[in-house]
Amino acid sequence: MGSDSQLSASALDMSAYWLPYTPNRYFKKTPKLMASAKGAYYFDTAGHQIFDGISGLWCSPIGHGDPRIGQALQKQFEKMDYCTAFQIASPDTFTLAKRIANMAPNGLGKVFFTNSGSEAVDTALKIAIGFHKVSGRGDKFRCIGRERAYHGVGIGGISVGGIVANRKMFASMMMNGVDHLPHTYNLSQMAFSKGQPTWGAHLADELEKLVALHDAGTIAAVILEPMQGSTGVLVPPEGYLQRIREICTKYGILLIFDEVITGFGRLGTTFAADRFGVVPDMITFAKAITNGVIPLGGVIVRDDIYETIMNHGGQEQWIEFFHGYTYSGHPMAIAAGHAVLDIFESDDLVNRSKSLEPILEQAIHSLKGQSKILDIRNIGLAAAIDLEPIASEPGKRGMQMLEKCLEKGALVRISGDTIAVCPPFISTEAQITTLIEIIGSSIQELA
Repeated sequence: MGSDSQLSASALDMSAYWLPYTPNRYFKKTPKLMASAKGAYYFDTAGHQIFDGISGLWCSPIGHGDPRIGQALQKQFEKMDYCTAFQIASPDTFTLAKRIANMAPNGLGKVFFTNSGSEAVDTALKIAIGFHKVSGRGDKFRCIGRERAYHGVGIGGISVGGIVANRKMFASMMMNGVDHLPHTYNLSQMAFSKGQPTWGAHLADELEKLVALHDAGTIAAVILEPMQGSTGVLVPPEGYLQRIREICTKYGILLIFDEVITGFGRLGTTFAADRFGVVPDMITFAKAITNGVIPLGGVIVRDDIYETIMNHGGQEQWIEFFHGYTYSGHPMAIAAGHAVLDIFESDDLVNRSKSLEPILEQAIHSLKGQSKILDIRNIGLAAAIDLEPIASEPGKRGMQMLEKCLEKGALVRISGDTIAVCPPFISTEAQITTLIEIIGSSIQELA
């Protein structure tokens, strides 16, 4: 039997599939099955239309089923379905790398392709360690993350990540020498912020304390999400990222921006680095680069980091950096990347994202004052609502919200009892308004 997306939950044998980041026991009692997707909507197996309020998973800003991407993939499949990136390469891979580098902040001109954000983070950490090693600074091995950070599920990513549930089962596997900055969220100082909070820049000075504790000569890199997305849209305070950049520069510490979520327009600029006016030494990306159609990620690297590693590579027939993946620069993913960037340009999607920010901001903050809402915050085309948890049942209210919103025709993201939205860039003002109305009415119905 092949695939049949129309199978009902009662007719589907769900025993073999282990779902990721999902309460499997609960899901298989209350399955939520999607049959198709088009534009800004999913359609479940019962035929209900559901607005995609989370752009797939932060990864489908163009919406679903754009024929221009499908045509590009079909054309590439007929031309060359696979080509290894080891010792040979497709010309299109070089041209996509150049396009991405041209979109990045000045000085970041080299691109290393991976297959996901998790792989991009682990790659960036290895580049940082390798750069210091070949530069004669092998004692620089420590990496600094941040509380509540999500940097994927690789060993490096969970080590520098700061979400307890992602770490506690795997503590014995983590990287040595990792430490964490405090997160920047403070409800008493930031409640119901619109855009960047004005309080909190001083928290960047906690990096000075970590330098004093560990010595700058041991710290290789600091990795941060400019906006912490997976933990619930935590927005950086004004001046915070600028101060982090100053301290990293002062001590020769590389600064990595994890832009897997924010890259390619989510904050109304190509990269969050552009919005905040801070140039890191590396940027990780994934998700939106292919609109979620096929996996692709990567790291954009400062030119001199690449050149340093190349110049210390020994004889020119030797491999300079022993790292990569079977599917690095996969021709099908590269074709999707080119098609997506073409659509971004022709449809002016970054500016469209920017134009929708005030619509989302006004709509979601209109819910202020409803019972059970602790906080609302937003930046770019992303926003979150913290709900009062049910005593002794953390996460249950979030699950109730997910199910109520689905019943009413909208998909939202839950992280515990936080509700996040990040609608597609192709959304209309009416669709965003309706999304927030569904969220508001669902909150009112909570017990």
